[in-house]
Amino acid sequence: MAFTLDKVVPWGRSFGEYARMFALTGVDLVGRVLDCGGGPASFGAETAGRGGSVVACDPLYQFGGGEIRQRVDTVYPEMMEQARRNHDDFVWEVFATVEALGAARMAAMEIFLADYEDGKRAGRYVAAALPGLPFADGAFDLALCSHLLFVYTEQLTEAFHVAAIREMVRVAGEARVFPLIALGSVPSRHVESVTRALASAGLDVSIEKVDYEFPRGGDEMMRVRGGARGDSK
Repeated sequence: MAFTLDKVVPWGRSFGEYARMFALTGVDLVGRVLDCGGGPASFGAETAGRGGSVVACDPLYQFGGGEIRQRVDTVYPEMMEQARRNHDDFVWEVFATVEALGAARMAAMEIFLADYEDGKRAGRYVAAALPGLPFADGAFDLALCSHLLFVYTEQLTEAFHVAAIREMVRVAGEARVFPLIALGSVPSRHVESVTRALASAGLDVSIEKVDYEFPRGGDEMMRVRGGARGDSK
């Protein structure tokens, strides 16, 4: 039985995973970073702890920390059971076992939860959703989107993907999306058509291998440049 989800669920990833998923460099992290659909990832909290600047946006942030924790606690057993049932769909190198995966995810989400209320007051967690972001053109240097676009191929249309990525480029000039596979570790049927649509809009689109693979075949990101920094970049 393939890994399936009916809707987006909170499942946090760490700073170290983000760095590998998006091929982040020290230069990237000096700039202003937007994490779109950040959920309960610890990337923002850990980056802030390193002196960097990350704003995460997600509809999840309309809720208080207690409500988010309750949602995490509800989702966790299902995610673990699906990982066990679909063990062969994953490359067990980033995480050696299902139990190691669960421990890493909970550790990341605990870091997020510990930071959430203070971070929200400081403006680092913003309740907002693609493809309509409440930020000015060029407000950021880089926008990231992890495990939302392309992963939820059945739930999100091609038009949604195009609009979302164009919006990311509007507010940041450069967008990176990871991974490019759908749930069940199958190629997303949207990748080619979205690439064509973005290129037709004058954006520079590339598909790049990264040093990270957990769902089998999920070792590529899409990098899109243009918009706020100029379409010729």
